[in-house]
Amino acid sequence: MKIKHSEFIGSFVEMAQCPTPNKPEYAFIGRSNVGKSSLINMLTGRKKLAKVSNTPGKTQTINHFLINEVWYLVDLPGYGYAKVSKTSRRKWIKFIKDYLEKRPNLMCVFLLIDSRIPPQKIDLEFANWLGELRIPFIIVYTKADKNKAHVLKGNIQNFEKAMLESWENLPQSFVTSSSTQQGKDTLLEFIDAINDKFVPL
Repeated sequence: MKIKHSEFIGSFVEMAQCPTPNKPEYAFIGRSNVGKSSLINMLTGRKKLAKVSNTPGKTQTINHFLINEVWYLVDLPGYGYAKVSKTSRRKWIKFIKDYLEKRPNLMCVFLLIDSRIPPQKIDLEFANWLGELRIPFIIVYTKADKNKAHVLKGNIQNFEKAMLESWENLPQSFVTSSSTQQGKDTLLEFIDAINDKFVPL
């Protein structure tokens, strides 16, 4: 698949505000500062489609992008560190939970994991939570160009080993780099294959 058209549809704070669920939808989520916006921009070929910030936790809404007029790419708020009030954080948790559990056209969640660092408890907990709710997800390792190959391989193996403490079979995974565009084609092919199976509601 090649992305020829990408359009920002809107930012929402409640699932009821989201677009009519008549197209397949793919949500991107990860710990704050995992490189989510950079990955979205790399996939779409637009440097400024998703706003890249040096401030962790900048995304505070559910952001919908219409891709090729066929499917939605959804940028969800990052979990983890963010300089916000407890009240705001509770609101984020509620609408993210509502969206992931109840959005009828959500085909798959892309759980982004920073490949530069050892396994993080918050990432493992979120993966387990998705599994408990039976929400389909894949793992996307980001920033693969930032470490030497053997360090990258070791970090991924350590994360998988940590997951296997709770999982019998690991979810499918992809290794990506926004700088080198590694993983772009395989991720888009993955989405394309699922789009073919979508049955409109």
